[in-house]
Amino acid sequence: MASLISHPPDICLILRAHAEHLWLTAEVVPTLRQLERPGALNEAQAGAALAYLEMLWLDACQRAAESDAALAELVEQGADGDRILFERAHRYHVAVRRLRMAVAARVGVLTGMCEHEHGGA
Repeated sequence: MASLISHPPDICLILRAHAEHLWLTAEVVPTLRQLERPGALNEAQAGAALAYLEMLWLDACQRAAESDAALAELVEQGADGDRILFERAHRYHVAVRRLRMAVAARVGVLTGMCEHEHGGA
């Protein structure tokens, strides 16, 4: 039987933010670039790529919610542990959130999905 490991909130936030960052940069942004490049896709390919982007974005929104929940837990527990790790985890989340908002704006332009609804505020 596998045991569950509970990480301190600062480590949990770093892991969640890193997973979100990787998803955005490795999955969402390359698909965006392909769709934004004029003439790169024919109409049928563009439709399929747009549907794929929407699916990727929904997954990105779930990852964003997990990152934000990890931040809330970290803030709730405060910096009882390592103050430097607390601050680094918080700064990393801020950077990933900025990336999330920039990507959300681009996704919104292509899909019509409301970026403030899915991009976090």
